[in-house]
Amino acid sequence: MSTNRMLQALPLALAGTMLAAAPAAAEPPKRVVSMNVCTDQLAMLMAGQGQLHSVSYLARDPGTSVLAERAKGLVVNHGLAEEVFLMQPDLVLAGTYTTRSTVALLRRLGIRVEEFAPDNSIAEIRSNILRMGEVLERRERAAELVADLDRGVAELAARPASDRTVATYYANSYTSGAGTLVDDIVKLSGLVNVADKLGLSGTARLPLEMLVLAQPDLIAGGGESYDAPALAQENFVHPAYRAIAGQGSAVPIPARYTICGAPFTLEAARLLRDAAAGKDGVQ
Repeated sequence: MSTNRMLQALPLALAGTMLAAAPAAAEPPKRVVSMNVCTDQLAMLMAGQGQLHSVSYLARDPGTSVLAERAKGLVVNHGLAEEVFLMQPDLVLAGTYTTRSTVALLRRLGIRVEEFAPDNSIAEIRSNILRMGEVLERRERAAELVADLDRGVAELAARPASDRTVATYYANSYTSGAGTLVDDIVKLSGLVNVADKLGLSGTARLPLEMLVLAQPDLIAGGGESYDAPALAQENFVHPAYRAIAGQGSAVPIPARYTICGAPFTLEAARLLRDAAAGKDGVQ
């Protein structure tokens, strides 16, 4: 073959090689295992019929999971590499803090693992919903959930801000400050987060003395109950706490609404907004 003819044939040969090497169109995963309570719930909201095989055991805990009843119809796992591997998944969903050794071993065994970071804002909830839609090849369903979220945000934002103060207060005297999902929820409800006023960021300790001196209009907590006395709840039995909580300022916000991000997270903002409206005498 002459040099000119070889040069003419080269692009065709390269094109053939590229076509042969091009990956086939990705098929939706058919057997999905989730090892994190937040990916559990996003997957339950989004997966197609029979697509989701297993969720973490926490998905069945009504104190942690909004979709606890739905999770009863799925196999549970405890995040152990051996049990997950034997389920023969073609996709594993995990949180960025899910047991690192399990995630590493599953990847070494050739299993696809997709990790999702915790939500620290409403915007991050939106992003994780869209990403889950991509991972599960369920983009239309993801778009529906985002639309639900956007409608809820718009409805809350349309209400006038109450400007009342709220302190989030949990076991061991922890609170949620700037940069947390709870802080974003408080802002969306139209209230002012006491932690922000005190310069606290992230999940931080709020000593009882500081809480009392801040004189919040509302105190929001998870309302968790323990089967036996616990040191973690000593702050809730202190006379000073009972005095301010007994003035009608305590607002139980179930932890399951704030642990993970989804359209149901907005229920926490609605509970805060309604509590503030009650304080203002608004129906």
